[in-house]
Amino acid sequence: MASIYDYSVPMVDGGELKLSDYKGKVIVVVNTATGCGFTPHYEPLEAMYEKYHDQGLEIIDVPCNQFNGQTPGTDEEIHEFCSLNYNTQFPQMKKSNVNGEDALPLFEYLKSQQGFQGFGHGPKALAMSAMLKAIDKDYKKNPDIKWNFTKFVVDREGNVVARFEPTADMGKLEAKVAELI
Repeated sequence: MASIYDYSVPMVDGGELKLSDYKGKVIVVVNTATGCGFTPHYEPLEAMYEKYHDQGLEIIDVPCNQFNGQTPGTDEEIHEFCSLNYNTQFPQMKKSNVNGEDALPLFEYLKSQQGFQGFGHGPKALAMSAMLKAIDKDYKKNPDIKWNFTKFVVDREGNVVARFEPTADMGKLEAKVAELI
């Protein structure tokens, strides 16, 4: 049976980040974008990284251009944007797909462990639901990543314990991480 530690993610420098190197750590895997309404999520992600990294938190940032072309730049331009605007220090991977036949195997695994459970409530959740329903009336029935800044949380034993949609309160993500640290 597969484990999170069987996967790797392509890095900007051409290497591979092996998740087995993160055994015993709490991991947040997030697909990101530089031109999205959720791009400000970089700020609380970086704050969480700074707060918990020394206690065992790792964040894996996978830029993705599959959602309305909101990550148009090169890997270097994306890194520069994040460094300059959000002072991100967590590792940023090579821009990759998270859905479809070219999706990173890691994301196929994550989706198999934590499927889509809804956007929650509130104006952003309603807007996301309406937008996706216009694209695919059955979007709720598949585990695909729905938009930028979907976050998966992995505990110290390698279990994918939570999935936070982009509309989820970032405080709830931090509370989950703090519980696992």
